[in-house]
Amino acid sequence: MDKNTSPETALKHLIAASDQIVIFTGAGMSTESGVSDYRSQGGLWQRYQPVTIREFLTDEEKRREYWLRKKEMYTEMRRAKPNIGHTAIAKLEQKGKLLGVITQNIDGLHQMAGNKHILEIHGTNREAICLDCNCVIPFDPVFARLAGGEDIPLCKDCGGLLKPNTISFGQALDPDVIDKAFDWARRSDLFLAVGSTLIVEPAASIPRAAKSAGKPLVIVNRDPTPLDGMADLVISATIGPLLDTVVK
Repeated sequence: MDKNTSPETALKHLIAASDQIVIFTGAGMSTESGVSDYRSQGGLWQRYQPVTIREFLTDEEKRREYWLRKKEMYTEMRRAKPNIGHTAIAKLEQKGKLLGVITQNIDGLHQMAGNKHILEIHGTNREAICLDCNCVIPFDPVFARLAGGEDIPLCKDCGGLLKPNTISFGQALDPDVIDKAFDWARRSDLFLAVGSTLIVEPAASIPRAAKSAGKPLVIVNRDPTPLDGMADLVISATIGPLLDTVVK
């Protein structure tokens, strides 16, 4: 990058020259929409201990604790709206420049903004799944049951355990989703990692796969990440305004 070129201008040029962009988003993408992240001081994650999938399956009190947290989390998530960063990413898809979005987030804000090509590697809080019959339903009716006083909602079809359709601690990621994410990374002509600490594996290795395949890697995050040294461009900025500027 020319030393006289601003990082924003450099990113704008990279986007203009690309038509198979993959955007990888983490919690920092959604905090600008008011969604708490894992490390927020006083946030949900600090007030409730994580419940592992094993605990959820075997301990009724842990299930009750889990659903109490999910009830509070979904109350917050229902209020959240896509921010201008989500809208900018959706515009890239509309312009035919996006191969897809890979997200660590479970809030569904990319879909609300208009994106259709999305891999949700940690699942989604917008759905619930029965762990016995595998039926998948919208989460809103389950939330209504929680709000109405149920503390451990069960499947209305089979009586099995319901759970948000997300990946819990100790639960394996969907191998098909992960394989497709790595495939997208290698096929991209620009890989843009946004709002992620790039610490959690195997997700953090997806940008590495793009770089190993010779694709430009850009990281936009508030704090330094372990992959900054291999990136072609690193920008510390507020995500929404930056993306809104470079996509216009």
